[in-house]
Amino acid sequence: MSKNQAAVPLTLLDKLQNPGAGYDLLRYYSLPELLGTEAKTLLYFMGRNLARKLDIQTIEDIYFTFEKLGWGKLELIKKKRKEQIFHLMADSVANRLNAPFESEFRMEAGFLAESMQLIKDESCECMEEVNNKILQVEFTVVYTA
Repeated sequence: MSKNQAAVPLTLLDKLQNPGAGYDLLRYYSLPELLGTEAKTLLYFMGRNLARKLDIQTIEDIYFTFEKLGWGKLELIKKKRKEQIFHLMADSVANRLNAPFESEFRMEAGFLAESMQLIKDESCECMEEVNNKILQVEFTVVYTA
C-alpha cells in the first residue's frame, strides 16, 4: 500500500456482496491460468498484500474478515510461544473441498500470516493442511523472528 493510502476500514466489507459462483470461477479457473506455475506462491502473497490494505488490529478483526470474505469460520485452537494453530470450517469450506475443481487455501494462509504479523509486530509465515475427511483446514502460523 502506498504511503498516501489509508487502510480500508473493515466496515466496508458489510457493503460488499459476494456472488459466490463468480468468485469461485475467477479464483479456481482464471487466476491459476493467468498466474501459471507460480500460482500458489503468488496467491499467498496476494493474501498478505490484502491484509496490509485492510485495517486489521485484533484477532477478532481477522475472524470477521474471514467470514465477510466468505472464507469460513476461523478459530484459534492452540497457542504456543512461537506458533498458533487455527481451524477453518464452514459450509463454504466443505463446498470448496467437494467441488469439481482443485481448491487451495494459499490466499487465506497469506492473509492470516500478514494479519498476525501486523497484530503481533513479529515476522511470521503460515502453512495450511487440508483434512478432507472432516472438511476442515488447519493453518499453522509460525513466528520466524
